[in-house]
Amino acid sequence: MSSLQGILFLYIIIILSSILHEYAHAWAAFKQGDLTAKYAGRLTLNPLAHIDWWGTVLIPLALLYFFGVFFGYAKPVPINPYNFKDQRRGMIYVSAAGVGANFLIAIVLGLFIRFAPNFFLSQLFGFIVMINIWLGLFNLLPFPPLDGSKLLMAAVDYRGGGGFARFVQLASTPFGIIIAIFIAMTFLPYISNFLFNLIVGG
Repeated sequence: MSSLQGILFLYIIIILSSILHEYAHAWAAFKQGDLTAKYAGRLTLNPLAHIDWWGTVLIPLALLYFFGVFFGYAKPVPINPYNFKDQRRGMIYVSAAGVGANFLIAIVLGLFIRFAPNFFLSQLFGFIVMINIWLGLFNLLPFPPLDGSKLLMAAVDYRGGGGFARFVQLASTPFGIIIAIFIAMTFLPYISNFLFNLIVGG
């Protein structure tokens, strides 16, 4: 496989995994009583509905080709938490759905590798497993606009002040996403490798 083919292969896996992540958000919001994503045409697995031309196509392809790193995003799913049956619980479900979709993909394909290691698609599945573990972990980081920040804010009452409130203020600045990217590039690979070996059996 040439370098360009490898870049395109990696790009396709990441983008499709991100699209499934966004679809899971839309599906969870729909189940919680919010039809905003459905009316916006986002309750679909059609990749075109979730593509942001800058964040999904131009920026990630340029970074992969020139620097060998990936950073990009699918178009965020619109939600209106005021339509949820229970706003706090609904936000937790919707935020967790995207991360859960990535981990579900990783677990299902990872267990397939564990029990059928000689299957001809095992190497391909291995790439998909690793990428989805990394995406799930990255989105769990508690920095806006990542899902981890919404989970944290929905699970804990930060309005009372204290250290958590100061952390939310810091995380909400541009400095917060810089910290998230630093963590993603330095610590998440080790955690991803550990979880990968745990799922596929080494």
